[in-house]
Amino acid sequence: MKLNNNTKAIVFMIASMYAFATTDTLIKVVAGGVSPAQTMFFLTLGGLVVFAAIALYQGESVWDKRAISKVLIIRYVAEITGLVSMVLALALVPLSTIGAIIQSVPLLVTFGAVLFLQERVSWRRWTSIIVGFLGVLLIIQPGADSFEPAVLLAFTAAVALSVRDLTTRVTPPNMSSASLACYTMVATIPVPVIWLVINGESFVPPSAHIISLIGMVAFGAIGYLLIIASVRAAEVSVVSPYRYSRLIFLMAFGMIIFDERPGFWVLIGAALIVASGIYMMWRERLAKAQ
Repeated sequence: MKLNNNTKAIVFMIASMYAFATTDTLIKVVAGGVSPAQTMFFLTLGGLVVFAAIALYQGESVWDKRAISKVLIIRYVAEITGLVSMVLALALVPLSTIGAIIQSVPLLVTFGAVLFLQERVSWRRWTSIIVGFLGVLLIIQPGADSFEPAVLLAFTAAVALSVRDLTTRVTPPNMSSASLACYTMVATIPVPVIWLVINGESFVPPSAHIISLIGMVAFGAIGYLLIIASVRAAEVSVVSPYRYSRLIFLMAFGMIIFDERPGFWVLIGAALIVASGIYMMWRERLAKAQ
């Protein structure tokens, strides 16, 4: 049976979210034996090799003077902040909690577009943003006796990834995704290198975790390629709601591998974030159709 473009795009998106969830899970698996700096170094170096190979295979230049433009420097800082926060969060926070908070990124991007890109947002979308943020607060629960400061790392990662996505909107349109990823990896690598040197740690992680680390890079690259294939096969409004499947995969991995049991408020908060995000995407699609 031949699949139409929309169906293929949805399959690619779900497969991409599975790959990214697997990468997150592997980072958490090795957290007990591999330091955050070693994990970051392996991820960025492996990512650079993979994305450089893709860029060269596609006949693209691996250097562009626009790589040091102001907007891309902001993007690099956001990427570094997001990666550091995410790696630390994965070592300390349940997968389901991280997954739920990260799903707020589309809401944060919309909020940032209003503040910095002067985009106009209807009262319905504003309501979606507010409901989504309430969901985040239910998960984090600041001021409660059960509040865990480490959860703020996941929220920091979400904010940083939102800034990254916002800056991506204003990057040169003729700069390929693979080249942009290469520049980002080059900008990021010095951070784990300096971190390792200061801590006096080895650049080579324990051999017992090499396979898991290679798996991180492989699944991360697969996820990256699949999400590009998904977006190119259909309109973003068609496939974007399926990004939330990453939360389902993370919750499943957390329960199966780490025996996690999401709390009541995490489930309620996650439901609010997902519902508000999907509603906002639906409203955007209706607006474009008019």
